Amino acid sequence: MAGEEEEQMYARDYSNRKYIIIGVVFLMVLVFLIRLFYIQVVENRFKLSADNIVLRDVRQYPPRGRIYDRNGQLLVYNEAAYDLMVIPRQVKNIDTAAFCKLVGIDRETFEKKLKKATKYSRFRPSVFIKQISKEDYGVIQEKLYKYPGFYAQTRTLRRYPMPIAGHLLGSISEVSQKEIDRDPFYKPGDYIGKSGIERYYEKYLRGKKGMKIVEVDVYNRVKGSYKNGKYDTLAVPGKNITLSLDASLQQYGEQLMQMKKGSIVAIDPKTGEILAMVSSPSFDPNMLVGRERSENYSKLQNDTLEPLLNRAVMGTYPPGSTFKLVNALIALQEKAITSHTMFSCQGPESRPIKCTHNHVSPLDLNEAIKQSCNAYFWQTFRNILNNPKYANAREGYVAWYDYVLKFGFGHKFNTDIPYEVPGNIPSKAYYDKLYRNVWNALTVRSLAIGQGEILVTPIQLANMVVAIANKGIYYPPHFLVNIAGDKADSIKFHTLESTGISAKNFDIVQNAMLDVFEREHGTAYRYRLDSIKQCGKTGTVQNPFGADHSIFIAFAPMDDPQIAISVIVENSGYGSTWAAPIASLMIEKYLTGKVKRKRLEKRILEGDLITNPPERKGD
Repeated sequence: MAGEEEEQMYARDYSNRKYIIIGVVFLMVLVFLIRLFYIQVVENRFKLSADNIVLRDVRQYPPRGRIYDRNGQLLVYNEAAYDLMVIPRQVKNIDTAAFCKLVGIDRETFEKKLKKATKYSRFRPSVFIKQISKEDYGVIQEKLYKYPGFYAQTRTLRRYPMPIAGHLLGSISEVSQKEIDRDPFYKPGDYIGKSGIERYYEKYLRGKKGMKIVEVDVYNRVKGSYKNGKYDTLAVPGKNITLSLDASLQQYGEQLMQMKKGSIVAIDPKTGEILAMVSSPSFDPNMLVGRERSENYSKLQNDTLEPLLNRAVMGTYPPGSTFKLVNALIALQEKAITSHTMFSCQGPESRPIKCTHNHVSPLDLNEAIKQSCNAYFWQTFRNILNNPKYANAREGYVAWYDYVLKFGFGHKFNTDIPYEVPGNIPSKAYYDKLYRNVWNALTVRSLAIGQGEILVTPIQLANMVVAIANKGIYYPPHFLVNIAGDKADSIKFHTLESTGISAKNFDIVQNAMLDVFEREHGTAYRYRLDSIKQCGKTGTVQNPFGADHSIFIAFAPMDDPQIAISVIVENSGYGSTWAAPIASLMIEKYLTGKVKRKRLEKRILEGDLITNPPERKGD
């Protein structure tokens, strides 16, 4: 019985199972085929590996915004350049000597740079050589495939078609670690505005970075975009900026100031827009671009003439006789004097402040401004501080101090002026501490003629002229006209400021300034223009180290002011000899577009006051 059951069991039909096995095998084959199709057609990372192709993230740097002058003249643009990047882990078995010859460095520099890159990261790219010109890159590119681990990163360099306004426009250079920590936008190797307009408007000019993923073969050759750029992001160019600068006027001012130390600042009185800002000695902004930047910067920094110093906003000087106009206006407003007030002067024999020369005496305010009479303005200043409306001279000084600050002195304008300094107007607290609360007008008499502790910048002097031209009001000086055609960003600078002095008081001062040019004995009579009414004032700043500094301030035309200007020429003596003609030539250039007084122009252009400074002093 048991035998029969065993025989029946072996007799069962298992033939159907073969179909199950066949089905399983077919399914496995199908799975492998689908996977193979995915690997070969859909997913290409295995193909990349098989062909020794890797993916590289290439940062796309946007072109910085261009900078234009008020007339659409291009001041700053971009030029193609390249950074040579390195991934230290991939640098293997290269001919170091040939590579060094190709890129123009020695072996010691090569090892130093590679060590620095390795210290940063063996796996991440960093800059090996920065800012290679397009001409040099053309040579390098042909042989770069021989050196695994090295590749080029496209960048741009700033270029300046007119070699002007280096102090104002500023420069860009590689970002520091401190700047990276402060703003996550930046990564090592990025560039940032370091000074001037480039720095102030960095967030507008820099644009937005993009990213491109490329396939690179074992020979360091780019094979194309990964997945046709599916994961790439585009760079967004920086915004263009239009400045108030008049390029032709700026260039002319720099020519006039060649071989001289000093500055010129010209402002449009109607808007506060700065038309020219010249600091001399100056430098070509192209010097601070590219691989030579560090070397050139060191040369400029070590130059004893200090060409990197922007004297227009960082140079501080006693204002000298130009400040007498402010004292006159304050005295008129405070009724400390009238336009008819007469004071006597004994010329160089005057006390406690001697006058620089003999002239008519007694004299009224108009004649005192024309003659720049020290004795007259000492007595004017004394009347301000000893005004009966105040308890004592110290209280009178507080009133005087407040007026002076309203003219823009003693503080920054806090607009887009680069690196401005506040200057110094001594406070009552300063004198209280210095003289232990015992002082009077006689103690601080040097302030009457713009000397003593008063320090002003050329931009502040030019702004003072704007206030006089506008009869007591002004917009803070600034450079911005618009960003990408939008004027909204410049509106923040359009807050009207007031000196607190009545407009009628400015008529007296303006007429006296007109006589400086129009009257035969005016200090700037030689530089009058037949078709333009100029108003000006000479000044002399005492200098213990040599000839006095020459100062001149002016505005024109008198009835419709379009330009206000201050000129300081260091170590040049008389204001009427150098500063006054420079100011008048700048006015003629701006208002007429050309200069007819060629003989005068030639004398100024050829004047060398650095190697041959005059010795004579005077107003």
